[in-house]
Amino acid sequence: MTSKPSSPTWRQKAAKKKERDLAKIPNEWRLPPITIDQAKTRCSIADDFIDSLLDPKTTHITNLDLPILMQMTRSGSLSAVELVTAFCKRAAYGHQLNDNLLEIGFQQAIEKAKSLDYQRALKQPVGPLHGLPITVKDQFYVKGMETSMAYVGWIDTFEGDRSSPRKDNVESEIIRELESLGAIVIAKSTLVQTLGAIETNNNILGYNQNPRNQLLSSGGSSGGEGAVQALRGSAIGIGSDIGGSISIPAAFNGVYSIKPSVGRLSFMNVADSSPGQSIIPTVPGIIGSSVASLEYLLKSLISTQPWLHDSDVLPLPWREQDDVLNDSHLSFGLMEFDGVVRPHPPIQRALNMVAKALSTSGHELIQWDPPAHTTALEIHKKNEITCANGGYDIFERLALSGEPLIPEMRSSFPDAKATTPLDAIQIEKAVIRLRAYKAEYHKYWMSTAKNTITGRPVDAIILPVWPSAAVEPGKPIYGGYIGFANVVDHSTMVIPVTRADMHIDKLDEAYNPVGEKDGEIWKSYDPKLYHGAPAAVQIQCRRLEEEKLLSIGKILTSALSEL
Repeated sequence: MTSKPSSPTWRQKAAKKKERDLAKIPNEWRLPPITIDQAKTRCSIADDFIDSLLDPKTTHITNLDLPILMQMTRSGSLSAVELVTAFCKRAAYGHQLNDNLLEIGFQQAIEKAKSLDYQRALKQPVGPLHGLPITVKDQFYVKGMETSMAYVGWIDTFEGDRSSPRKDNVESEIIRELESLGAIVIAKSTLVQTLGAIETNNNILGYNQNPRNQLLSSGGSSGGEGAVQALRGSAIGIGSDIGGSISIPAAFNGVYSIKPSVGRLSFMNVADSSPGQSIIPTVPGIIGSSVASLEYLLKSLISTQPWLHDSDVLPLPWREQDDVLNDSHLSFGLMEFDGVVRPHPPIQRALNMVAKALSTSGHELIQWDPPAHTTALEIHKKNEITCANGGYDIFERLALSGEPLIPEMRSSFPDAKATTPLDAIQIEKAVIRLRAYKAEYHKYWMSTAKNTITGRPVDAIILPVWPSAAVEPGKPIYGGYIGFANVVDHSTMVIPVTRADMHIDKLDEAYNPVGEKDGEIWKSYDPKLYHGAPAAVQIQCRRLEEEKLLSIGKILTSALSEL
């Protein structure tokens, strides 16, 4: 009797998926093993290193900012094929150096670019994003491209269902909008298995290192997209955020980002963890190379009137902010230390640079001392709201292939199985606590009017994204500076300010930590290890103030350039 062949193991499925994507890279874009080995010995593989591997034309195109690229494709001075091919080549190089793409669609993208060039020859450009090569986190459904969301059991299926008719037909609403404007998805970036950690790791591609300092993490859960943007693998990227998942990778990788408030952009038809949880919803956001790029893409998306297609999107057209841009006396709340974990020296220096730049430009800064962010962390934490279901969906997905839970999630699930879900009464109490915290935070913000020269509440707040310039794998973490933004639903932007410098950013050996967590994180700072890592800050405006936030981002970057 012939024995029945055994099913492939999860390792075999993952390896096949990885090999299949590498096979989508044309031979002429394959890097020699010696180059890949050389890259492994370097601290940074971004900027000059990856530029040195590319031909001059590709380097030139891929280092241009998004608005300039779109001006060129609209005028016809740059074809969609030239633009898309250049970024596909750079993305291919970046992936071979950094393992940051879970799905590659280069050939499909170039074919779409040819079609756009044909249409351009017959009439006007398709839209304001004509020929724009973008990458998206592998949660978003793109026709012709697989979505695994970093689960081995989802490979070659639709969310684990091999026979689903939706496998080749479903498309995320935001992808439809982007393509209607002329954008082209060239690849989908890696992410954290489960979406629940701030270090990107999964059983398909493994741990994603930071391209600007390979001893550190690229962040999470949109870490792959942060790494792609650091390497300029696309003109701009789309990620998702429920607790800092866009802001953290942007800060760690030294790029810009904006996380809008709930209801500004569509999250319809997007794969997610805890998909029925809508108390603190996941939102899509943008990661790119400049404030201008973020504004260009967000304004273009809102121009499609997404509320006509997704009832969860608010009917809120774009609002120009000339009054903000022309105001020479803005007020900012500045948080340098939340009283729980003191930021590392590079982050302290970045905050000081921002404060000096704004003050020199005539703007006012007051100390920001809001309701405790640790309360927001307790409300947000896995077993209260964002994973009130106990993570049953996570372990159902892992069971499809038998793959293990990644180490970064074992503190949340120490027994490597779902926890007891909350009942309706517990969830109701959590929601009551959430509402009370939001009201208290809003009241505090409004109360600052009595302390500002302008006589109005602060226009925005400035604080660290993370206590450190990225995270060393396996070291202690603290999200008190960022996670509250999702609880109170602030619109949030990340601005890279400087780089850690071991000659300047010395550890204060005399510092006396205020608590155990503060001590752990303070001692984790190694000036030599962190040298060259990006140091960023975040700006937050109130709910649905994305246009105002972008205008303030322009003011801050201009002020920093004058230092």
